[in-house]
Amino acid sequence: MNLEKLIQSREYIPDCKFPIPDKELLARFEQLYLGAVNDVLREFCLLEQALPNRIKSLREYRTVAGFAFTVKSSPNVKIQGEMEFRTQMLDEMGEDHFIVWDTSRDQKATLWGGVMTATAKGKKVKAACIDGGIRDTHQILEADFPVFYEYRISNGSLGRCLITHYQIPIKIGDVTIRPGDVVLGDIDGVLIVPRDIAYDVLIRAEEIRENEKKIYSWVHSGDSIRSIKEKGGYF
Repeated sequence: MNLEKLIQSREYIPDCKFPIPDKELLARFEQLYLGAVNDVLREFCLLEQALPNRIKSLREYRTVAGFAFTVKSSPNVKIQGEMEFRTQMLDEMGEDHFIVWDTSRDQKATLWGGVMTATAKGKKVKAACIDGGIRDTHQILEADFPVFYEYRISNGSLGRCLITHYQIPIKIGDVTIRPGDVVLGDIDGVLIVPRDIAYDVLIRAEEIRENEKKIYSWVHSGDSIRSIKEKGGYF
C-alpha cells in the first residue's frame, strides 16, 4: 500500500512567503470583515472555511488576524508528563500567533484560563480559539485578550484531558487548519484562510470592500434597487 500521497495531502504544512511583510498582511486583513473574506473564499471554491457556529466570541471583537498555532488535546486520565509538554508548547508560541485548539470535542474541562491568557499576551500572541471550554473569564476580560470558545465551566484540565500534539494539521468541524494559515476572528466567529492563497484572498477582499463602499453610497443617496443593480451593485 502506497500512502505517500495521502500522507502529503493530510500532513502538509505550508511555508510559502508573502510578497509583503507578514505584519502588513495581518494589518490589512484586520481592516476587513469576515463576511467579505468568506465571500472571496467561495470564489476560490472553498465553502467550508468558517469554524462551527458553536464557537463564539467572548466580546464583540472587530477583526483580529494572526497565523495559526495549532494544538490538539483529548479527554484523558493521564497526568504524568502533561505539564512538561505544556511548557514546551508555550515556549514555542510567539508573536502574531492565533491559537487554534482542537479539544476532540471535550465537554468537561477548560483548556484556557487566566494564566494561559497572561502568558499568551506576554508573548504577543494575537488571540485564541478553543473548540471547548474556558474559565477565569473575568481575568480574560480584564486582560483584553481576544478569545473564541464553546462553553465556560470551572473544571480545570489537569486529570481530565491531555495535550497530545501541537503545530500539526488539525480539523475542527469541516475545516482543516494548518500551522501558518491565516486565522481571522470577529463578532461573527472564526475563519481560516489557507496560507497558500492568503495574499490573493486579501487583494480580492480589499476590492470587495471598495465596491461595497460605492454600493452603500448609492443606497444612502436613495438610488433605486434597479439602478444600483444596473451599476454593478448587489445585495
